Amino acid sequence: MSTHAALDRSVLDGPAETVAPLLLGAVLTRRGEDGVVSLRITEVEAYSGEGRDPGSHAHRGKSRRNSVMFGPSGHLYTYFTYGMHVCANIVCLPEGRAAGCLLRAGEIVEGEELARARRGAAVASRDLARGPARLAVAMGIPLSDGGSDVFADPYLLEFPATPVAEYAVSPRTGVSGEGGTHVFPWRFYLPGDPTVSPYRAHTPRKRG
Repeated sequence: MSTHAALDRSVLDGPAETVAPLLLGAVLTRRGEDGVVSLRITEVEAYSGEGRDPGSHAHRGKSRRNSVMFGPSGHLYTYFTYGMHVCANIVCLPEGRAAGCLLRAGEIVEGEELARARRGAAVASRDLARGPARLAVAMGIPLSDGGSDVFADPYLLEFPATPVAEYAVSPRTGVSGEGGTHVFPWRFYLPGDPTVSPYRAHTPRKRG
């Protein structure tokens, strides 16, 4: 009997902070031309929509860049960070409302050889997808996959048959202002799992 089940996307129709812990232990698979990589999700961050969450890309409303965040649920919202690294989110809430869960870290459970080829031969197993940019590289997720359905080829999202019994929360990592404080304890992770990325508070950049 399988330990995972592909559930209806309605599971993702709740607020991001409710959906995020349900993603822990879920397995996301991507089938690329060069092979298959599957990842057990160990760390996510929740981001809400307009007006509520200053850390969210949808805080100021809908734009061309963030339109995927406004649904429907169960699709990928991808974006560049620092102008060079891809990050991937799974969209929550019904169409017309914005929310998403950033995939921050995970354990490669299938296709480790391919993931290592993408990340580097010397990279330790625990570090292959430890951090959102590394995760996207290991999984082979390009920016152009924004809008892809995680329940349809080349993706498959499978939830654990039973939600994880224990998880930890903290402020979101690297988020500036109030959005990165204990007002938003929306980083969810599996405590003690070696693939979880280290917490980092936001450090303002100095202008030269």
